[in-house]
Amino acid sequence: MVIAVPTEIKTNENRVALTPAGALELTKLGHTVYIQKGAGVHSGFVDKEYVKAGAQILPSAAECFQKGEMIMKVKEPIEQEYDLIRKDQLIFTYFHFASYEPLTNAMIKSKAICLAYETVELPDRSLPLLIPMSEVAGRMAIQEGAKYLEKPMGGRGILLGGVPGVHPARVLVIGGGIVGMQAAKMAAGLGAMVIIMDVNLNRLRYLADVMPANVTTMYSNELNIRNLLKSHDLIVGAVLIPGAKAPHLITRDMLKEMRPGTVMVDVAVDQGGCFETTKPTTHADPIYTIDGVVHYCVANMPGAVPYTSTIALTNATLPYAIQLASKGWQKACRENQALKLGLNIIKGSVVYQGVADAFGLKYVDVNKYL
Repeated sequence: MVIAVPTEIKTNENRVALTPAGALELTKLGHTVYIQKGAGVHSGFVDKEYVKAGAQILPSAAECFQKGEMIMKVKEPIEQEYDLIRKDQLIFTYFHFASYEPLTNAMIKSKAICLAYETVELPDRSLPLLIPMSEVAGRMAIQEGAKYLEKPMGGRGILLGGVPGVHPARVLVIGGGIVGMQAAKMAAGLGAMVIIMDVNLNRLRYLADVMPANVTTMYSNELNIRNLLKSHDLIVGAVLIPGAKAPHLITRDMLKEMRPGTVMVDVAVDQGGCFETTKPTTHADPIYTIDGVVHYCVANMPGAVPYTSTIALTNATLPYAIQLASKGWQKACRENQALKLGLNIIKGSVVYQGVADAFGLKYVDVNKYL
């Protein structure tokens, strides 16, 4: 198969979909790999490393999309890429369709095969291609939250871990999945007092067993959230419903109950956000303030640490990319249920229920195409 990797052009997106090590594994199997010139530079990988790995360099994104049978990306296609995507072309990337209707409509119109990293799902309900970036984002949520708690950044002027004789910051993490767990671990490691919430009691039992002593678990419901918002300095939204929009667990009226300078970090922004007041921001302009509450809602947080993120992402995606390239998308998805669940749009049809529900679109059984 011919695999092409264009340069990411979303604002401040520095990752690349494939490392030279990944390119080498694909070329060893006889596949052709094209990399757009300079695609890996911001992640620390120069063109000559890809060439040494057996890949070929193309000068433009247009040529990548023209030649590639499978396009590997990190972020969803943006408007100037829509018309480059061809009928029957396999696009393997993070899509997060349920949060953005224009993208969904554009991919339906393209009649491409859209296989979303974020909905590839194993039998234990884990999301293997989302986990590495969730780990990065969860840790970054605390790193960024700590920064914006500083007074010059608009925060309350609180040091996350405190000092002897001064109470540390209070951190509330809503969602006990990969993002929430990593955020809680990071905050606890810095000395904060942490509460992590979830609606799954088995998950809360597990977290209670593995977390350090300065992390407390609590069942997530509206009343508990309202009560905790009044006393917490940093709130991390870490709620995920695979392939569907995130629920608004913190509403606009709740902001008035928080202290001025409280910081909220919404890691669920890619799926529409779990705060009602969430709107996507960028690394260039990451925050805004509503009712005195600082909102950090960067939609591609791992893009700020591209070297770490690119290696972690390729480690996860490469085995699936090899299956798709070696067997073709139909056979690979027939034989691997996890990959099959990654299919969101096929040749103009929505084949993932969460996407269809988000926009009132007709749902088509994926088996029709397999």
